[in-house]
Amino acid sequence: MDYYCSEVVHGIRVTGACTSNFVVQIEGTPQSDIELPVNSPVQLWKLKHRDYIVNYGKSKDDYEYCMSEYLRINGVYWGITALCLLDQLDQLNKTEVIDFVKSCQHPSSGFGASPNHDPHILSTLSAIQILTIYDAVDEIDVDGAVNFIHCQQQNDGSFSGDKWGEIDNRFSFCALACLSLLGRLDAINVDSAIDFILKCMNFDGAFGCKPGSESHSAQVYCCVGSLAITGRLHHLNIDALGWWLSERQLPSGGLNGRPEKLPDVCYSWWVLSSLAIIGKLHWINKVKAILSRDNIFRHCPENLLLNHILLTKINDILQLLFFFLIVKEKLINFILACQDKETGGIADKPGDLVDPFHTLFGIAGLSLLGDTTLKQVNPVYCMPEEVIQKLRLKVQMLN
Repeated sequence: MDYYCSEVVHGIRVTGACTSNFVVQIEGTPQSDIELPVNSPVQLWKLKHRDYIVNYGKSKDDYEYCMSEYLRINGVYWGITALCLLDQLDQLNKTEVIDFVKSCQHPSSGFGASPNHDPHILSTLSAIQILTIYDAVDEIDVDGAVNFIHCQQQNDGSFSGDKWGEIDNRFSFCALACLSLLGRLDAINVDSAIDFILKCMNFDGAFGCKPGSESHSAQVYCCVGSLAITGRLHHLNIDALGWWLSERQLPSGGLNGRPEKLPDVCYSWWVLSSLAIIGKLHWINKVKAILSRDNIFRHCPENLLLNHILLTKINDILQLLFFFLIVKEKLINFILACQDKETGGIADKPGDLVDPFHTLFGIAGLSLLGDTTLKQVNPVYCMPEEVIQKLRLKVQMLN
């Protein structure tokens, strides 16, 4: 059995895979991280989050509301999905929501972020997700939406977000997720789409937004999700990717998007969902390795591969101790610490302003971590599992 290990002690980063041949990597640079406030909340304030989402946007003169028009339909999706997981969807007016979504569709085309906004593939995915949750897809021009997505595919298999031509594998995921929800994957060249996604894979097993771009957790989710939808997970280097994703956890318990960045609640979704899809969610729960000052050789496994230990001052490292640490609890504590007790909602970090985006992904992360007070979330679509089951969608998930 193998375990992922990672810890920082005395400013030294120790990472490795705890197997019969344990490998340790030493880095002398302290990590970027935050400290959780003393007396951080230790429970999920479900009703406060419900009220925050239900009341969000009612004051249409608020600065925040006016400045978020460019992602209004995305915000509706975030709020509706969060309410679903909280089992509070009945708090919203279904007819009003559906009418708003319908008003965002261009004639025979995709959806904009708000009425009269240009159609974009990101907005189109949010619209399809909302209507799927409400079982109201038949109230829109499905053929128009499918044709819009079809027209965004480029010769190399990639997708642009809109007519202006930006390329990003986020848009590839949006296209595949939309069409799979609609049962219309035959509208695009799936093989070509996957070929482009695989070109975005890096040496570390993770993915950037384009070929040659830096690996990032959110791009990993989009690419892994695309491969899951199309049954192509066998193309992944599972161990390398699982290791890279597990390395995103910091001592505070939070997860970051790429090395040497601060933790953010949204990565509780991007990282955990990817680990869940590739069958490595348990890697976030297992052993950590810690260095302390004593005899390093006395407590090391007999077959420790010392030639893999990257040390500059080995005399400073005197003991390697192993112990079980349920780091899942640290991640849960990090998410809970980002709640706002007064307003409800979840922020990116403790003490920051809350928003619907981080509220959803914090709640979804807790669902993936096994919070039984929440409904189960599907790690591929970020929608309630019961909705996906009702559609009888079969996506690939590794054990």
